[in-house]
Amino acid sequence: MNKALGLIEALGLTTAVTALDAASKAADVTLVGFEKIIGVGKSVGVNIQIAGEVAAVQAAVDAAVTAGNRVGVIFSSHVIPRPHDEVDALISKFAKNVKNKVNKKETKKVAKQENKEENKK
Repeated sequence: MNKALGLIEALGLTTAVTALDAASKAADVTLVGFEKIIGVGKSVGVNIQIAGEVAAVQAAVDAAVTAGNRVGVIFSSHVIPRPHDEVDALISKFAKNVKNKVNKKETKKVAKQENKEENKK
């Protein structure tokens, strides 16, 4: 892989969304995954995984840490430049998790909308 993987671990969803927003605006990176983690700082944390060119990921992670710390707490961040090919399998798993989560939410939203329409009849 000629790209980099950036990892940002934030305390709480608001901090994570703020960090991701700043990262996305700072450089050309792609969200490849996110995970809720129970126990970070004795609370619920969110781990964000982004990918892109090495310099872009480094800039995005730096911007995310700065923005996230203004709103809440960023526990850790790390950039892995040009990760080993075996890490690609992990990145693919992250990407599938994001797609599955988005698809589930969209399916629920459509079902909810259909229920509202049926109840109006």
